[in-house]
Amino acid sequence: MTALELDVRPLRKPDKHPTIFRTYDALAVGESFVLVNNHDPKHLRDEFDSDLPDGYGWEYVERGPVWRIRISKLAAASLPRVVGDLRAGAKAPDAAGVEWKLEMRERDLDSNIVRLAPGAEVGEHEGPDLDVLFVVLDGSGVLTTERNDLLLEAGAMVWLPRRSRRRFQAGTDGLRYLTVHGKRQALVLDAAPPRVVH
Repeated sequence: MTALELDVRPLRKPDKHPTIFRTYDALAVGESFVLVNNHDPKHLRDEFDSDLPDGYGWEYVERGPVWRIRISKLAAASLPRVVGDLRAGAKAPDAAGVEWKLEMRERDLDSNIVRLAPGAEVGEHEGPDLDVLFVVLDGSGVLTTERNDLLLEAGAMVWLPRRSRRRFQAGTDGLRYLTVHGKRQALVLDAAPPRVVH
């Protein structure tokens, strides 16, 4: 049986990867398609490696000026895998204090490891409309709720109910924690009502 050929050269750039992944998702295990492109799609392969390691096949059929790559479906779904190692040295956090997060394109969970510097805080706020599991990895701190303060130490597993009010303050040795929760939808801002001038 001849594999389906998907020529993405005429597509707009923003439409290429979604079309390729829709085509891949429609395959049965063992089926493949031949991607036709005008360049070596290295970024696409990075996405396949991130989302589907060991679950897909990638074989160059023709290398330039027209590129043809046979992409095969080797597993029915993304395979379980190790996504991090808490024993490894911590990476430098970004401006928001995030040093690790789940990167897969298709997932139902969000998860981050956040590091707060000694004495730093996450100011009082109302949590999102989802429950969060908060696990203290190292350091210490205080979680202030509407009614009391909870001491946070390494190993503490804390449930943060949806929309609960809270504030975090890192202790003298900082606070490093893991959060796990359902994936948030993209933030959509409603337009502000028009101002009434009197």
